Amino acid sequence: MSGFSVAWLDLREGADNAARDKAMAAQALSWLTADEAVMPIIVDLGSGTGSTLRALSPVGASPARDIPGSPTRDLVWRLVDHDPALLNEALRRHGKTHIIEDHEADLLDLTTLPLAGARLVTASALFDLVSLSVVDALTARLVQHGAGLYAALNYDGITTWTPVHPLDGHVLAAFNQDQRKNKGLGLALGPDAGDYLQMALSRAGYTVWVADSPWTLGPADAAMVKELIPGIANAVAQGYGLNPDALQEWKDFRLAHASTGTCTVGHNDVLALPGTGATPGAFSEVSKEQP
Repeated sequence: MSGFSVAWLDLREGADNAARDKAMAAQALSWLTADEAVMPIIVDLGSGTGSTLRALSPVGASPARDIPGSPTRDLVWRLVDHDPALLNEALRRHGKTHIIEDHEADLLDLTTLPLAGARLVTASALFDLVSLSVVDALTARLVQHGAGLYAALNYDGITTWTPVHPLDGHVLAAFNQDQRKNKGLGLALGPDAGDYLQMALSRAGYTVWVADSPWTLGPADAAMVKELIPGIANAVAQGYGLNPDALQEWKDFRLAHASTGTCTVGHNDVLALPGTGATPGAFSEVSKEQP
């Protein structure tokens, strides 16, 4: 799987947190703690430095000792990533404040995932990088363990810019093609990730909800946008029929407006819970019977 630097993960975290659907996050945490007989264990896939932990802790996923009335059920985070450096950074940041079990694992070998006893499996900005076979295999394991899934920030293939540029549509089409290439976990679902998660989990008997969670980037996000633009340009530079000079002009134009323009990058959040006991929040429900 392609690696990500700590610097880039930190740079995008503010946009991720602003985009994440808050009602869905609350619903996921309500499921996590609903059964007092069950230890609240979260398995966070592709955890990186702990961005999901940081996003959910302020809205209820803190250690139980920090929650009035919950002295005996400490929340356990099992952080799973293929990169030991990112896991070490997560432990450095949160090892003294949260109960963390770190697990170095490859999602291509789902048998190694520490799902025993897990109540909720989470992931952020992960499933657009994986293949449909990974989703299918993970779904089977979720069913086996009776765990819910909260998958946030799945790229949906929609990006818009202001001011507009004549090459925007061509660059986006090429980028969406590139997003479906193998990122280390089979042919990536890319923009189809949210739809495929809904279908696979609905067919497995889960109640599934989906919510839009777009990045909405403006002048305050210029540092992130200035990293995003070269990343897109590099991804589409070869093999997609774009004229190199035209692409360079697009890149220069975009960078020139990074501090004054806007960029919206579409994502969606998916929540899937076993059974039908969940209550919908301010997002769309997908029927279990969906074909």
